[in-house]
Amino acid sequence: MIKQFLVSLFLMCNIAISMAQQTINSNVAKVSFEVSNMAFNTVEGTFGGMKGKFNFSPNDIENAEFDICIDAKTVNTGNEKRDDHLRTADFFNVEVYPEICFHSNNIVKTEDGYIAKGTLNMHGVSKAKNIAFTFTNNTFNGTLSVDRTAFDVGSEGSFMVGHTIDIDVYCVVN
Repeated sequence: MIKQFLVSLFLMCNIAISMAQQTINSNVAKVSFEVSNMAFNTVEGTFGGMKGKFNFSPNDIENAEFDICIDAKTVNTGNEKRDDHLRTADFFNVEVYPEICFHSNNIVKTEDGYIAKGTLNMHGVSKAKNIAFTFTNNTFNGTLSVDRTAFDVGSEGSFMVGHTIDIDVYCVVN
C-alpha cells in the first residue's frame, strides 16, 4: 500500500515537474495563415511573439492547459504596405488590441491527435474555438479556421479579403 502510494506520488511529481518546466521557444514558434484575396489570389502570412502558459503531457491531458498569446504587431505578409494597413483600425487595430490569445478549457484525445477546446480572443471579441493538434517530440502543430468577420476584423462586405482564415500553429517547448 505504501509502495503504491510512493510510486503514485513519484509519478505525479514527475508529471507536475515536466509540465511546469515547459517553456515556449519563441524564436521558432509562429502562427501562419492563409486568406483569399480578391477571390482568386491567396495571401500568406505569419505572426510571432508567442508567449504564455503551455502545460501539456500526453500522459496527463486532464491537467493540460494552454494560455497563449501572439503579438498582433508582428503580422507579416511580405508586403510592408499591406502589413502596415493590417495593423490599423481597419483590421487588427494593434494599438488597442495588441495581442491575439487562446485559452483552453479542456483537451481531448482523438484518433489523429488532440483537440484543445477553448476561447479565442481577437480584436476585443471572444469566441469558442477548437484547435486540432498533434504533439510529438515537444512540438505542437495545430490547425483551425476562423471567420475574421465574427471577430470584427476588416469590413464584412469587402470582396478584397476572404472571410475564412486558415491558421497553422507551430510551437516548440522545452
